[in-house]
Amino acid sequence: MPRFSVIVPAYKVQAYLQESLDSVLSQSFPDLELIAVDDASPDACGSIIDEYAARDPRVTAVHLAHNLGLGPARNAGLARATGDYLIFLDGDDTLAPGALQAVTDRLKDTGSPDVLVYDYARTFWTGELVRNRLAHRLSEEGPASFRLADRPALLGMLMVVWNKAYRREYVEREGLQFPPGLYEDTPWTYPALLAAESIAVLDRVCVHYRQRRTGSILTTTTRRHLDIFDQYDRVFGYLATRPELERWRPTVHRRMAEHFCALYADPRRLPRACRAEFFRRAAALLRRYRAAGPPPRSLARTDRIRHLLMRLGVRRTYRTASALRSAALAAGRAGVSLWRGLRESALRLHYRGQRLLPLRPELAVFSAYWHGGYACNPAAIEAKLRELAPRMRTAWICDPQHAATLPAQTAVLRPGSAAYWTALARATYLTTNVNFERALVKRPGQVLLQTQHGTPLKRVGLDLQDRPAATPTTDFAGLLRGADQWDYLLSANRHSTLVWERAIPSSYTTLEYGYPRNDAFHRATSQDVVALRERLGIPLGSTAVLYAPTHRDYRRSRPEHLDFERVLRDLGPRFTILARTHLTYADAPAPSVRHPRLVDVSGYPSVEELCLASDALVTDYSSLMFDYAALDRPIVIHADDWEAYEAARGTYFDLRTCPPGAIARTEDELVDIFTTGHWQGSRSAQLRAAFRSRFCSYDDGHAAERVVRRVFLNEPAPTPPITPLEERTPAPAAPPLGQEPHLTPSLWP
Repeated sequence: MPRFSVIVPAYKVQAYLQESLDSVLSQSFPDLELIAVDDASPDACGSIIDEYAARDPRVTAVHLAHNLGLGPARNAGLARATGDYLIFLDGDDTLAPGALQAVTDRLKDTGSPDVLVYDYARTFWTGELVRNRLAHRLSEEGPASFRLADRPALLGMLMVVWNKAYRREYVEREGLQFPPGLYEDTPWTYPALLAAESIAVLDRVCVHYRQRRTGSILTTTTRRHLDIFDQYDRVFGYLATRPELERWRPTVHRRMAEHFCALYADPRRLPRACRAEFFRRAAALLRRYRAAGPPPRSLARTDRIRHLLMRLGVRRTYRTASALRSAALAAGRAGVSLWRGLRESALRLHYRGQRLLPLRPELAVFSAYWHGGYACNPAAIEAKLRELAPRMRTAWICDPQHAATLPAQTAVLRPGSAAYWTALARATYLTTNVNFERALVKRPGQVLLQTQHGTPLKRVGLDLQDRPAATPTTDFAGLLRGADQWDYLLSANRHSTLVWERAIPSSYTTLEYGYPRNDAFHRATSQDVVALRERLGIPLGSTAVLYAPTHRDYRRSRPEHLDFERVLRDLGPRFTILARTHLTYADAPAPSVRHPRLVDVSGYPSVEELCLASDALVTDYSSLMFDYAALDRPIVIHADDWEAYEAARGTYFDLRTCPPGAIARTEDELVDIFTTGHWQGSRSAQLRAAFRSRFCSYDDGHAAERVVRRVFLNEPAPTPPITPLEERTPAPAAPPLGQEPHLTPSLWP
């Protein structure tokens, strides 16, 4: 008997079905049966299902003689299910990697509940992935399992069948079945939740809910949307047979009213000829099943009015009220837009006026990563500037949520504020690692330092003109106008110098001084390294691997390159993974695998400290490899999609021909590199030495001082001179267990 029976109905989803089935069969938890039901689909769904059944014994193919609809197709799969738990997945949706392992772990932790509710994310046809906005209702705090009365807010979530796992014995005991027609989830999900003696939640995205550009029944105009009335008739019919559930009638009635109002307001669903019929039938059901007593106080006043008008059947009044509500919302938005326009005009005038005033010779303004916190090369330069020129005043442009990362001596500038525009107009020195406002007008006497934020492996600037999939903007003229304002461009190595001068040609002066952010690699001590590892929770004696892949220009959602649970299991207890998601995916769902030796460091402010705390780096095409090489610690490249990356973005050289260490093309190869010790072997050391010689020419621990003396103190010669590579002593890795130094850190408290 398998742990899970995954039931996948299929009708006209041939373009997505293979991906859906693969997402099930490739799960790291293999104890499952997959029941794929061909609902007499006129396309290739049936043959696709047969192909999968022929090559994987876990797949059962079911073919219906006639198209019966989603509900009966699920029933056909249900009749053949033998698993402990039932999971339903639509043929165009997918299970997230590791989902079934997370579900089975949570089922064990919560005592095998009747129903487990987990989360989902919408995956749009554009590639964007957006997590369910009500995910907070799946918080795992509190009792492991409960009844619905303890967490009634679960009824306010999307009432679908595919974001839950159901104990098969419970389903059979309750006699749950799907009805025909649209909205077939409704008469299943309400009874399943209301009658359950135990419910649990899993705060993890387990399903990717595809939002198709065309073809979805929920965006198709048809009379079939009137099936919703039969489905709610079934729900209230069920309540009538279960007197102990009668107290749920007001809640279900309110949810029904909300559902009716939402469907009626959607212009894509109801044909014009049946809108009056829909309103009439909705009113009849709302009156028939209305519970005694006033509406709940939690319901907004406007919603109470809409529900009342629909229940009374006054369609014209309802339309008038809806129009007034929409007009009020539009007026509010227009008012906000007008206010914003007036404010922006005033700020532009303010900026023009400030540009007429003298520059402030002792004011330096810094920013990093599009108004992010105190980080990267600008932060290292700012700190060194305060040390070498204490008379200077510094200010940092950042969003309010990052203000806490700034030193106390540095002023905070909120983007778009009057103080922000004043600083841009009157500061003598401007430093960033990305770009300033396009509206910036650089004045005579102002000095703009562009530090960049990585050695370019991937193509940049004008070299992206033939790569539309990887180009964030087609305004190459604007890009060059911005570069024309740079006085200095910082370079970490000769390779970077040549790339930037070709890809973003302008009259700036290139400073081949190294990257100031990497100075910390040469200042840190063994005590600093031990202190950082202790702060991050890395166990004593553990080998800490920093896993930091870059983003993919050809997709918006965060790619899942590693099965962390499987990798950690195969590596064994000696290893800890520090996982850092690229900042491009900051709003995407975080990795939901929970493991004592997996530390999510995506939100940790300093990547340099993470490098110091780790024993090795695993990355793909990230520029972090060039910085990490300055530490002279092992690097492993995990390049599982080189061809796709090269086709979309393009690179300046084939990393596979001159890597900084061992290369893994698959997850198995990556595990093998670490378990055999190849990651720190002699061949890896040789590759790293050649890589350091090519790309770490100037990173000797004094880059920030050279920048400050040249740009801010106007000293012509680079001081101090570059330390030869063979004479450098970067911070040592963590000492062996039992040889830790006393914690008297010189850099970090």
